[in-house]
Amino acid sequence: MIVTTALNGYLQDRVDNRLELTGQIAARLQPPGGHDTPTGVQALGVLGDTTVTYLADDGSTRRAFDVNPAPSGGGPVLPALDRDAVVARGGRPFTVDSRQNGHAWRVISLPHAAPVLAPAEQTGPAGSVVVATSLDEVHRTIAKARNLSLTVGAALLAVLAAVGWFAVRSGLRPLHRIEETTTAIAAGDYSHRVPELAAPHTEVGRLTTCLNQMLDQIDAAFRARAQAEAKTRRFFADASHELRTPLVGIKGYTDLYRMGALPTREDIDRTMTRIAAESRRLTRLVEEMFLLARLDEDTGHAAGAPDRAPAFALDLEPMDLRTLAADALRDVRALDSARRVTLTGPGGGRPSNAPAVADEARLRQVVTNLIGNAVAHTPADTPIRIGVGTDDDHAVLEVADQGPGLTPAERERVFDRFYRTDSSRNRTTGGSGLGLAIAQALVNAHGGRLTLDTAPGEGCTFRVRLPLPDAPPVA
Repeated sequence: MIVTTALNGYLQDRVDNRLELTGQIAARLQPPGGHDTPTGVQALGVLGDTTVTYLADDGSTRRAFDVNPAPSGGGPVLPALDRDAVVARGGRPFTVDSRQNGHAWRVISLPHAAPVLAPAEQTGPAGSVVVATSLDEVHRTIAKARNLSLTVGAALLAVLAAVGWFAVRSGLRPLHRIEETTTAIAAGDYSHRVPELAAPHTEVGRLTTCLNQMLDQIDAAFRARAQAEAKTRRFFADASHELRTPLVGIKGYTDLYRMGALPTREDIDRTMTRIAAESRRLTRLVEEMFLLARLDEDTGHAAGAPDRAPAFALDLEPMDLRTLAADALRDVRALDSARRVTLTGPGGGRPSNAPAVADEARLRQVVTNLIGNAVAHTPADTPIRIGVGTDDDHAVLEVADQGPGLTPAERERVFDRFYRTDSSRNRTTGGSGLGLAIAQALVNAHGGRLTLDTAPGEGCTFRVRLPLPDAPPVA
């Protein structure tokens, strides 16, 4: 619209300039007699449809010439132009309609400078001249320009719309993938992640990164919750089974007594001895479970409420792990005098000092458990090695045997509660399955780590690592 308006103004200005020049030429020509078109007027045919009209002072037509025999629209419709009207217009071009609708003419009127009559017969003003030029060529040019502009504009708009559609679709594709991912996650599939379809420095790229990080955390949280729930269910099932066994024994012996199946004092004493043993076993099992519960409570509060008083307090004092190693050596000889046992440094060599700040009674409980497992779960001729010393800012105490070792699956679960590597063992030789879980929890409570190196046929090496007094504790 702006282009066609500007073009129309430009073309009309050119027509006006030529019309003014033509009018000035025609105003100096004297119209000849007869009906022939003057030669000077014929030369104006380059302007297209042009008419020249000579008027008298009162506005009546004296002579009219058409450059073309069939002017556009039958020629212009001129208004009343007497001498005063011509002078009032001041030689400014104006537009009039044609005799037939649909055409327009540009007109200029000027006073005629040449005499209409012979000088001897001249009695008044010489009249005026009116020159009109058709605007059909201008209108056709404007129409072509308008049609071309509309065509090009429509084509450009279509191209821009297509490009914009593809651009918007491409820009929204990551959002559609985010929608698909969130829908899948809402349906319970937490493994879905948003594909990285945009550059990391863009808004969509940063949103994708943040969403994937959030989804990783959510997935990890749900996995941890599922594992915790499964572990809790397994714990309650195992605990119920472990508690049920001594209770069933106690109930059985009491039922025998009540039914009179113990006629002699010797039978009663033997039964009471068995009841006391089962009671001690039940008491020990409950105490171990209670100890684990308190250690778990402290672990849960370590991150959420570090200033809260621990449910299980350690009596920490400076000590040397060599004391525990020497006592463990004597314990092995007491449990199995025929067993070959040696005292070395970590991995071999000579033992050395291993200072630590720890609760000696609780660490003694850990070492006693490790020694008991090594003696109970390996053949009688299997040697045992006790190592003590320091390694990389840690005090180390290890108990190693050359027994059958554990498979990778057993290695992963050996510290689980109520887990036994040999399900055929009875409670007397196999224990409750809480010893290693308690040992690991106690070492963790000291800021250390209890690890196991094992392989089938290569024995087991349990290693207690505690931070040295001048080193920061292990997280």
